[in-house]
Amino acid sequence: MSRYVFKLPDLGEGTVEAEIVGWRVKPGDTVAEDDVVVEVMTEKAAVEVPSPVSGRVLSTTGSPGDMVPVGSELIVLETAAAGEAAAPAAAAETPRKAVGGNGSAAPGAAAKAAPAAGAGGGAGAAGAAAPIAAASAARSGRVATSPAIRRRAHEAGIDLRQVAGSGPNGRIVSKDLEAYVSRRAQPTPIRGGPKPVPAAARPAAAAGGIEEIKVIGLRRLIAQRMSEAKRTIPHFAYVEELDITELESLRRHLNGRLPAGAAPLTYLPFLALALIRVLREFPQCNAHYDAERAVILRYAAVHLGIATQTPDGLKVPVVHDAQSLGLWELAAAMRRVSEAARTNKAKREELSGSTITITSLGKLGGIASTPIINAPEVAIIGVNRAVERAVVIDGSIAVRLTMNLSSSFDHRFVDGYDAAAMIQALRDSLEHPATIFIPA
Repeated sequence: MSRYVFKLPDLGEGTVEAEIVGWRVKPGDTVAEDDVVVEVMTEKAAVEVPSPVSGRVLSTTGSPGDMVPVGSELIVLETAAAGEAAAPAAAAETPRKAVGGNGSAAPGAAAKAAPAAGAGGGAGAAGAAAPIAAASAARSGRVATSPAIRRRAHEAGIDLRQVAGSGPNGRIVSKDLEAYVSRRAQPTPIRGGPKPVPAAARPAAAAGGIEEIKVIGLRRLIAQRMSEAKRTIPHFAYVEELDITELESLRRHLNGRLPAGAAPLTYLPFLALALIRVLREFPQCNAHYDAERAVILRYAAVHLGIATQTPDGLKVPVVHDAQSLGLWELAAAMRRVSEAARTNKAKREELSGSTITITSLGKLGGIASTPIINAPEVAIIGVNRAVERAVVIDGSIAVRLTMNLSSSFDHRFVDGYDAAAMIQALRDSLEHPATIFIPA
């Protein structure tokens, strides 16, 4: 029998650390090769990490919510082979897949392979590489950390030289930056003022108790991204009322003539089709802002994000190249990616790359809302519920079906006038729905 030390593998896309979301095994369990042992969350996706070998679990490292650097010990297994081995952190034979069971490996995973450690070989070389890299970084004056943390610090106006790193060789990891931000946010205590009550000294909760829920995994990622978006993006909100009486008439007419296998149409495919047309006139709204390079990226293609509520929290699956789809194709694609997100079957590429997002709460949509921009995008279109209202038309009162659009724009790159003009153009298209289908 032997001990096999499995280290957190390179998960691709520049990932340097991952958060443990949940262990699928515990010490004493027997695992087979390719059995999932732990679920982790990177800055891009949830990933299931399988075991590269069969064996019995001796120990695991870390608890849910802990950040684990790539290459650090994850789990120790007892295997049937003789001797002791350690899995290379970037081993190509270690499969990874995004949560959802699509079975696809992480992009670039197959291209990254590390040689097995030979007698007196690889392990020593790897051990020597870290201090050399750290010394090189120190000489250049560049703080050792990941590009994502460097970007977050830049957006928050934080000098990383003031942040103490707890990672290997003083590398700054996510928890270091968060701890620094928390300390900086704490007010300086007034001399002679009341001292904070330690947690242990606080009175016990009344009957019914208090449930403590650790913010980890997707919820932590949502919290982080929402906070960053509100902190760094000056949102310009714009709400407009639409008369969708004619659109509802067209929708009912088309639903009476559904193609074989098609699901009934909602308002969203019409909105998406109209939005795609309008974006040709307002390309500044179909864009990303690259904060690291201070560059605006305008896209010719429309990669449409569909904000979707799932049992795990908010996700934004993407219909790529939506401008190439007709009404029925677009409706089917939107339905497919939303369902895939809800059931954890979305592919990695279906959960990233959107250039503008539509968000709708359906009948819960309320009168108005203030949606938060899905950074690095610069605009989001919110849909509120449809209601019948009494409207004055040519001096007479008529009952019309109305709906509000509540949209937000990044005011740094989309001027208020342009944002208003875009929504008015969208309103005109939806109030005269036949124009949506006229070739541009």
